Amino acid sequence: MKGLKRPSNGTGRIMDNKFLNEIIVDNVHYCTVVKPDSSSEGLNFITSDDKSMQVGVWNYKKGKELEPHYHNNFERSADITSESVYVSKGKILVKVYTKDKGLILEETLNSGEMIIQFYGIHEYTMLEDSIVIETKNGPYFGPEKDRTRVKIG
Repeated sequence: MKGLKRPSNGTGRIMDNKFLNEIIVDNVHYCTVVKPDSSSEGLNFITSDDKSMQVGVWNYKKGKELEPHYHNNFERSADITSESVYVSKGKILVKVYTKDKGLILEETLNSGEMIIQFYGIHEYTMLEDSIVIETKNGPYFGPEKDRTRVKIG
């Protein structure tokens, strides 16, 4: 399957369709690659309710109105930072690794595509001049406390 590098023990799986690909290895959900242009009409939620990052795609026809609303205050906690990276313009290469540096995904994202990172090591290379929008759950505690740099290879 395009992009998936299976671990040598063969325990990886990928949910493969044109809209999204979930990368799951040893029952750990590492990331989801999203191709919004392939979503069906309506609200398409990508993440399950238990994820610290909630992401959905709106695919509505002209004139669709969503009722005014606000979100209620609730105490929430997360023990890991999740991030989504949306390519607004350009092209990037994404690599995702297990914590022991095993490559499990190598995917090119084009304009209008995104990846949601839940776990593992990830790296990005700009293949073209690119504009990328990153979102993650907060609060952010700074680079020294919130992340660990890793040397691959």
